[in-house]
Amino acid sequence: MKQWWRRWTYEVPLAISDALWEVLVVQLAEQLDRLTVRKVIAVVPVAIIVLAYYHRIPIPPELMLVGDFLAYIDIFSALILLGVMSRVTTILFAVKQAAAAIAAFTSNVASRLQRLDVRHGRQRSASRPHRKPSRTEDDRAFGGAWDQVAIA
Repeated sequence: MKQWWRRWTYEVPLAISDALWEVLVVQLAEQLDRLTVRKVIAVVPVAIIVLAYYHRIPIPPELMLVGDFLAYIDIFSALILLGVMSRVTTILFAVKQAAAAIAAFTSNVASRLQRLDVRHGRQRSASRPHRKPSRTEDDRAFGGAWDQVAIA
């Protein structure tokens, strides 16, 4: 009799309270962690419809229209999303073309700069002697006057 009393006064209420804690606290907290605005909005029209068909509580037509709007919000959001995506696609296409044009321009400029590069001229060999230019008739006629002008 003592075991029976202990079981029904101690163990059974604890088991019930553990089960209630699991359902009402732990599982509810897990569900609330995964709760999104979309899920909340999806429940509102159902609640309005349940209240509308419950004949004891009158619901104004404005509230029914709000419920309908919330029921169709998925359609509105899909249409808005498609509109935004089409604009984003257009913008990405323009950016991609601009990037291709910039890449072509930079490669064109780089190739032109390589053609104009004067740093790597012909190498002059040290074995080849430098010759003085021969004196022309004018230089000989004036007795080297041009040499004096070039020096000054």
